Amino acid sequence: MKKILIIGAVGQIGSELTLKMRELYGNQNVIASTRKTEPSQKIKESGPFEFFDVMDRKKLEAVCDKYKVDHIVNMAAILSAVGEKDPMFAWDVNMNGLINILETAREKKIKQILMPSSIAVFGPGTPRVNTPQDTVLKPTTMYGVTKVAGELLCDYYVRKYGVDIRGLRYPGIISHETLPGGGTTDYAVAIYYEAIQHGKYTCFVRESTKLPMMYMPDCLKATIDLFEADFSKLKHHSDFNVAGMSFTVGEMATEIRKHMPDFKIDYQPDFRQAIADSWPESIDDTAAREEWGWKPAYTLASMTVDMLTELKKKLK
Repeated sequence: MKKILIIGAVGQIGSELTLKMRELYGNQNVIASTRKTEPSQKIKESGPFEFFDVMDRKKLEAVCDKYKVDHIVNMAAILSAVGEKDPMFAWDVNMNGLINILETAREKKIKQILMPSSIAVFGPGTPRVNTPQDTVLKPTTMYGVTKVAGELLCDYYVRKYGVDIRGLRYPGIISHETLPGGGTTDYAVAIYYEAIQHGKYTCFVRESTKLPMMYMPDCLKATIDLFEADFSKLKHHSDFNVAGMSFTVGEMATEIRKHMPDFKIDYQPDFRQAIADSWPESIDDTAAREEWGWKPAYTLASMTVDMLTELKKKLK
């Protein structure tokens, strides 16, 4: 049975991925960890939990030894908006933390590393519509720079040391369970919360801003499908494009009004607009579909119904 260490297990994706993996692989076989944020009761009570900083390699190695870890999922990252406020902290966590994981994996012969990337690897020189799998990567944020460097470093370890590493470029992730952690696509979650709680929302990007998004159930499915894929069949490794849906903020608002006719939205773009403008509008994920059978299930309409239904239960 796999022994899986999830680093960054209390973030937006990590918190739900931890519970899903415990369901699939057994509670005691999935070790959750974080640097300092207190985990939810569900995570704390359902299986092993450790506090440690990914930049502390000795502690990382000790945890791997303690639980006989043979798979690592690294969800620890400083995201785009937060990273622009403290670029050196983003570099330290995103790059030095990754190097600690890769070196630990190499020395301890960890069977597999799953290291997610992001659409933040793209930049103004990248085709914005149906962005190709293999294309220009010149990001304008420190988060994007670390993700490009991370993809290249992971691929180096695959070639040089034969480490099984795989990763996927997440688009914006939308969830009703856990709030996002300082990314440029956070508006796509906040809009639903604000609609339910206040009936209105002030958005920090323009109405016409269009970005690739994915609903959390699809995000979890994509992550686990790649985690379980046959490594010998993968032509790519650390950089799979994955797409769910693409829509503008205005289209989101229109969809919400189908269920909440009085919902109001206004727009006050801030520094995150420039980041959003440097990212793709839509993604070509043919490689993921062909190499490991990726296929999303949700549309904007079906996601909106589910988000509003679940948030009404949670917030009212």
